[in-house]
Amino acid sequence: MADVMAYWTMSAVGRANLELAEGPIPTPGSAQILVKVAAVALNYRDRMAIDEGLTMIFPENAPFVPGSDMVGTVVAVGVDVDRFTPGDRVISTCLPDWIDGPGPGDARLGGPEALGSGYYPGVLAEYVILDQNWAVAAPEHLGDADASTLPMAGLSAWTALIERGRLRAGQTVVVHGTGGVALFGLKIAAAHGAEVIVVSRDDAKLARAKDHGAAHGVNRTTTDWVEAVYDLTGGRGADHILETVGGGHVARSIEAAAVGGRISLIGILDGYEISGPVAHLARKKLTVDGIQVGDRLSLENLVRAVDRAGITPVIDAEYPLADLPSALEHLEHGPFGKIVVTIG
Repeated sequence: MADVMAYWTMSAVGRANLELAEGPIPTPGSAQILVKVAAVALNYRDRMAIDEGLTMIFPENAPFVPGSDMVGTVVAVGVDVDRFTPGDRVISTCLPDWIDGPGPGDARLGGPEALGSGYYPGVLAEYVILDQNWAVAAPEHLGDADASTLPMAGLSAWTALIERGRLRAGQTVVVHGTGGVALFGLKIAAAHGAEVIVVSRDDAKLARAKDHGAAHGVNRTTTDWVEAVYDLTGGRGADHILETVGGGHVARSIEAAAVGGRISLIGILDGYEISGPVAHLARKKLTVDGIQVGDRLSLENLVRAVDRAGITPVIDAEYPLADLPSALEHLEHGPFGKIVVTIG
């Protein structure tokens, strides 16, 4: 093992403050594991944290490392570690210490912060230290780049549709966009026998979505997508809607939902304030479900499903660690699926 490692760090908000630095490889403490990172999947949240701060804090006398989703190999363990041994391949849980149930948090602040927020260390590094409870065994049948995409994007879609949504074969799922969460939603829903309608503003991406299992594609810039959902479902509406836009767009999802339907609120692309017709919520008996990724046990369930059902992520591009700025630029302009940073 080399004596030093490379890692991305920043001391203030803004992409211009990113620095590729070198430092000593850390030693795991009690109940900690040292992981040699192979790949890191970027999320829209990572770009927002780097560019805008979100809830980011900068620890005193310590480098802030961004990023939450990684796959790698355990190379050393501290005392009292009983979940992993050196040589195990693992993926991170992006929300530390949420094992099961509603999770940590309070009424003022909500749920836990993610890795790479300043409250917790990030993973855009050649080696990372994780509490042993912040990782799960990686899927056996996915390569490193694919496996790295599960902790946030994959689990958000899985939590919405399966853990909370109890998706059944024959139901109709509307997916907004063709980013990481959206395409995971498409793959998971199709694997469970649902009919998936993808809504996007890009005809080329809609065509590609059909190659990955979408039954229908609707261009929202040329068609009223809500009316299209009515037409495609015979007026019944959608049983599940993955709402990755947020803001005022939620109102349209309320219109498109079936009686007894479920809207999983995941994205905030259109802002933090949601709105919609309250009467429809009652008359349609809708569930609007706020999704904050998911817990560790749900991630373990997703890993098993991926291995057994052969669900594969969609990766638009891979970048080396040193080219993180280009990866963030690509992410900002709307990839088809995930952007992954490969390490080593």
